[in-house]
Amino acid sequence: MKFSFTLALSGVFLAYILHSMWTLYTLYYPKRCGKNEACIRPTWTAESRFQFFFCTSSSTKIRSVNDLTVIWSENEFDIFKTSERYLNVTLPQKTLRNGTLHAYVLLLERKEHEPVRTVEQLLGHSSTSLGAGSLTRHLVPQDEEISLIGSATAKPEVRHSQKPARAKVPQTHWNPKVEVSIMSDPFPLKTNQVPAEISHLLQINSKRQYVPIIHMTDVTTREKDFVPVNKTVPQLPLKIVINPITIGRLRLMVTVNEALKSMHSFGLTTKDTDEVKGIFFDTNFYVLLMTLLVSGFHLLFDFLAFKNDVNFWRSKKTFEGLSLRGVLWRGLSQVIVFFYLLDEDTSRIVLFTSAVGALWKVTKALKMNVCFIGWRLRVQFGTTSDEEKKTNELDSEGMKYLLYILYPLCVGGAIYSLLYQSYRSWYSWCIHSLANGVYAFGFLFMLPQLFLNYRLKSVAHLPWRVFMYKAFNTFIDDLFAFIITMPTAHRVACFRDDAVFLVYLYQRWLYPVDKTRVNEFGESFEKSSKKPKKE
Repeated sequence: MKFSFTLALSGVFLAYILHSMWTLYTLYYPKRCGKNEACIRPTWTAESRFQFFFCTSSSTKIRSVNDLTVIWSENEFDIFKTSERYLNVTLPQKTLRNGTLHAYVLLLERKEHEPVRTVEQLLGHSSTSLGAGSLTRHLVPQDEEISLIGSATAKPEVRHSQKPARAKVPQTHWNPKVEVSIMSDPFPLKTNQVPAEISHLLQINSKRQYVPIIHMTDVTTREKDFVPVNKTVPQLPLKIVINPITIGRLRLMVTVNEALKSMHSFGLTTKDTDEVKGIFFDTNFYVLLMTLLVSGFHLLFDFLAFKNDVNFWRSKKTFEGLSLRGVLWRGLSQVIVFFYLLDEDTSRIVLFTSAVGALWKVTKALKMNVCFIGWRLRVQFGTTSDEEKKTNELDSEGMKYLLYILYPLCVGGAIYSLLYQSYRSWYSWCIHSLANGVYAFGFLFMLPQLFLNYRLKSVAHLPWRVFMYKAFNTFIDDLFAFIITMPTAHRVACFRDDAVFLVYLYQRWLYPVDKTRVNEFGESFEKSSKKPKKE
């Protein structure tokens, strides 16, 4: 096998991905402490039952029982099964005045024939498990979507401006669903190998035993789930879900929570980290491992496609057989799609991967050279060969009748959305209409290249190595379309590209490439069978 940079990079990257998967597996399934080893054992067994209190408080620290308001209590609580409770919570005035509200969970094992204890007694008991979390979060309120025409309630300043009249101030938002995770698995821990990520959560008594760990964070809560608090509505619904978890799940939650905090320091928003939460906590663990493997290959193929794409376009001297209109359209469409995804407040995971280098290809296709003559900026364009002129004529022929159909459809779609859909502003409607046109045009602007291939009876002018890498990523995108939140139009576009690529494959089979011909990289894969005759 011939050694190459691509092969070496693929091997190193595959080893890294497999190592990451093994690390994640050992994190989720740690080794149990043996009978003859020094262990920190749990205080409870599989038959244990507990006293349970769910309380609210506007204080960040509990100084006395008077700071707590009990909204749910159980005397024979089973921590080994999932429990749900729907409640209406009355918010204190401090919370209604743009304040906060916290949740506290108290848990204590109740032995047989033991009397029922009060909340105050649980607070002072050394074996009580205590978990704390927040029921509110300060968020900037989102702009309200309205009908831009025919709405009597629409405000003029909202109709004509995307930005509100005054600066947005963070307001208290209510979390209608709270998930409390209790590590119910009585897992014995090795004394000298206590997992570092959960060591601060352990409460150990004098017998070297630890009580059940209660973990309450917003790591499984999305920003879109929060609702703004209204002073006129002091009572809000709350769904409480108690989930039993294993030590592996607890370690994963704590690790991801700390990782998300560090991601904010790199400039990622809460919207971005919400998508990461969905990948880790809305999917099965084995699906998570598969996602890690597939995403690694996606990143590898992205890099290899970009590398070969740059090599192809940098060395390309003639654009015979390539659709110039397709290249120009992809450059323009990426600008429109960028602003569309930005208006949708879509995850930057999608934004960062929306076609790097499309605008650079436009300058290459137009043979554009930007230079300075003294202090003046000058743009020069190269000459077009006869073969390129023929290609442009065929390209124009392929689009001539197609545009007669596309223009009415796009204009009709824009009018329909204006009449029957709601938008935050006129700008939002314009960018959505353009983006919908891009997704429709983007599909059809791939067709001229297919038409050129048909008329020229050749696919030799296409960068097939780049096509193959991008095709692999297209199928991977189909998988991520169900995992990462994105607009429906952008999700449909992921599946749209699959059909076009299958047609390209059919044309490659129909018009086989002459392998004795030198390609765009100066390579010839087969030597000619003709040999000079010896005299």
